[in-house]
Amino acid sequence: MLTTLFTAIATFVATSIDYLVILLIFFSQERGKGAVRGVALGQYLGTAALIGFSLLAAFGLLTFIPEEWMIGLLGLIPLGLGLKVLFTREEEDECEDEEEEQKEKVMERSHKYGSLALSMTLLTIASGGDNIGVYIPLFSSLNWGEIGLTLLVYALLIAGLLYVSYRFASLKFIGGTIEKYERIIVPVVFIGLGILIMNENGVFSFLASLFK
Repeated sequence: MLTTLFTAIATFVATSIDYLVILLIFFSQERGKGAVRGVALGQYLGTAALIGFSLLAAFGLLTFIPEEWMIGLLGLIPLGLGLKVLFTREEEDECEDEEEEQKEKVMERSHKYGSLALSMTLLTIASGGDNIGVYIPLFSSLNWGEIGLTLLVYALLIAGLLYVSYRFASLKFIGGTIEKYERIIVPVVFIGLGILIMNENGVFSFLASLFK
């Protein structure tokens, strides 16, 4: 049991570091109770989707696992969000007198579907290529009792990750800096994340091969 516990903690930490950055950005811009619940729900739903797919694959209930480039195409989600924020910001630079109103609506403008829960779910799944790569062999090696313990640990650690991210975002040095430079940080992080996901999963190589 201790081995399963430590393995669950180690695999969660190894696959969830990138979520910390995303959560910091979300919580630095929107700290209302409704927003926090939406982000938390999205994190849990996205992780549940990744775990569900991995369990199906681990126990042979899927006849195939999508090619890496198909998973990498999920990188289009943060890439699209980043580009939307970038172009929206450029247009709003002409209306600086409405800066306060813009800050109140920043999350609505920066998410493709206008929903924090849905946006966070999509971003969690899009960033989950490494999660799937770890979860499938892990679940394949565990019995149902060990899987249950692992999932319980994941649920608790997600709550811890959300809490830590929220508290860090409330620090003036972190949250204040992100809020001050959000017009640069948000699009750079989202666009960079999208490109990284696509590159790591061979999307660019696959697209290049189509033109050979």
